[in-house]
Amino acid sequence: MTIKKVMVIGAGQMGSGIAQVCAQAGYQVTLQDLKQEFLDRGLNTINKNLSRSVEKGRLIESEKEDILSRLTPSTDIQSAREVDLVIEAAVENMEIKTKIFAQLDEIAPSHTILATNTSSLPITEIAAATKRPEQVIGMHFMNPVPVMKLVEIIRGLATTDEVYQSIEDMTKTLSKVPVEVEDFPGFVSNRILMPMINEAIFTLYEGVASKEAIDEVMKLGMNHPMGPLTLADFIGLDTCLYIMETLHEGFGDDKYRPCPLLRKYVKAGWLGKKSGRGFYSYE
Repeated sequence: MTIKKVMVIGAGQMGSGIAQVCAQAGYQVTLQDLKQEFLDRGLNTINKNLSRSVEKGRLIESEKEDILSRLTPSTDIQSAREVDLVIEAAVENMEIKTKIFAQLDEIAPSHTILATNTSSLPITEIAAATKRPEQVIGMHFMNPVPVMKLVEIIRGLATTDEVYQSIEDMTKTLSKVPVEVEDFPGFVSNRILMPMINEAIFTLYEGVASKEAIDEVMKLGMNHPMGPLTLADFIGLDTCLYIMETLHEGFGDDKYRPCPLLRKYVKAGWLGKKSGRGFYSYE
C-alpha cells in the first residue's frame, strides 16, 4: 500500500515531532488536536526546530518553507477521511485511545492504517475498539522525535504482514530505524528503562545517595548521557508512574511496583520539567 497522506492526532511534544519528520520526508501531513491553541503551540515548536536546522546549515530557508507548506492544522477529526495513515499521539490513557480509534474506524477510508504512538499500552486492546484490527499497529517513536532514530513497531494479535511491511518501509523513509517488537506491556524500551528509573527513585527514597550522586554514577559509570532522575524529570513523573502501573498490572509482578516517592511527587504536582519541579527544580 502506498502512503502519501498522513494524519497525526495530538500536537504535543510527541505529535508535533512526528508531524515534523513526516513533512520533512515529503508526506502531506494533517496535524489534528482539540483546540487551536494546542495546534499553534505544536506548529510553533516545529517552526523553531526547522529554524534551528537552517541556522546550523542543515536546511536552507526554501526547504523549511516547503516542509511547513506540507503541514495542515485541523481541529476536526473528520480530516481522517482523506488520509492513508493515522498516527495517534494523544495522552497515554487507554480509555481516551480506544475512543479515538473507534471514531477513526468510522471516519477513515477502508484502506487506512491506524497506528498508535503508545509507549506501554497493549496494541491488541486498542485494535479491539475497531472493526479493522488487522490494520492497527504500534509505532512508538522516541523523544525528541526529530533527533532519535528508533521506532519500535508493535504488531497487535491481528495485524497483517502487509500492514507491518508498509509501516516498516514508511518508517525508513523518515530516516528512522524500525525495530519489530511483540505486544507486551512496555514493549522493550520502557520495560527496561522504567524499572531502572524506578530503582533509581527507590535508591533515593531509601537514602542510599543524593539525587546528584545517583545521576553521576549512571552517567560516569554506565556512560548514560543523562542520569535516571534527570531523565525521569524530562519524561514527566506522571508518565513514569503511569507506565510503571501498566507494567505492574500487565505482568502482576511486584518487581514493577512504583516507588512510593514517585507517587508522592506526582500527587504533589511535581511532575518534572513541564511543571517546573520534579527531582530537580526548573523554575
